[in-house]
Amino acid sequence: MREVKRGVSQEEAQQHEPGCQIGQVPVTVGRRGFLRGAALGGLGLAASGVLGGTLGTAPSSSAASAAGNAPAKAVHQWAMVIDLRNCNGCKLCTTACQTAHYLHEDQTWINVFTMQNAAGESYYMPRPCMMCEDPPCVPVCPVKANFRTEDGLTLVDQSRCIGTRICMNACPYQARYFNWRAPRPAPRQPFPQEPAWPVPQVEGTVGKCVDCAAMLPSGKLPECVSHCPMGVLYLGDLETDVAVNGLGNTVELSQFLADNDAVTFKESYGTHPRVFYIPGHGQALDTDAADG
Repeated sequence: MREVKRGVSQEEAQQHEPGCQIGQVPVTVGRRGFLRGAALGGLGLAASGVLGGTLGTAPSSSAASAAGNAPAKAVHQWAMVIDLRNCNGCKLCTTACQTAHYLHEDQTWINVFTMQNAAGESYYMPRPCMMCEDPPCVPVCPVKANFRTEDGLTLVDQSRCIGTRICMNACPYQARYFNWRAPRPAPRQPFPQEPAWPVPQVEGTVGKCVDCAAMLPSGKLPECVSHCPMGVLYLGDLETDVAVNGLGNTVELSQFLADNDAVTFKESYGTHPRVFYIPGHGQALDTDAADG
């Protein structure tokens, strides 16, 4: 049973080395003591105290990360579960993400692939950023624009990014997009423009799924999760051992993954993804899937 890794600073992340193989293995998540006495209900998670908390901040974009301030221990360790048994390929997760972040149509931060199982039957596979515990995109960035927060989210500081696209090449999941053109006009946003809410995007930089990081402290689900009509996507917390989907269904995370033989995508790369898939009926994750 592997230990869940905490986030690392940008400097520490430079020391990580990515894996180099392709494949998938069953995943086991350590028990975290199920959240006692907490009632989760509806899309609001029945109060921000359950899944809310303070997100890690980008060193260059927040006064809270001023030099000399030791980071507080993270309250949460975010993860996602995708139940492929229930996905009907509607792509409402994709459009909800694009709408919320004012993305162009070719920027699919959560992409939905049409796949085939061994019997030739079609199924669908949503693919967000994997929020890896050992993200290969982080150590290759020459300006340290890519970093991992204390609660396990990999983000991009677009104020630092110089558009080398090295991180795009390093990502084995093809989950990053280059902003070749000016972003869509965005009205006044509910959150400051920072790595936790990169709206609007910055031309000449790299963008990606952020798990709607700015929304999590107030107990709100990511847009892709809350807009999925089939309850496919779950936001999970490895610390409290809880996961919730957009239909308000709450599960004990470790037991849910164990009972349903969850796997991770391209696990043998050594990235230790924080996105767990429940394959369902004879489905196999295609390690060679490409955007299209």
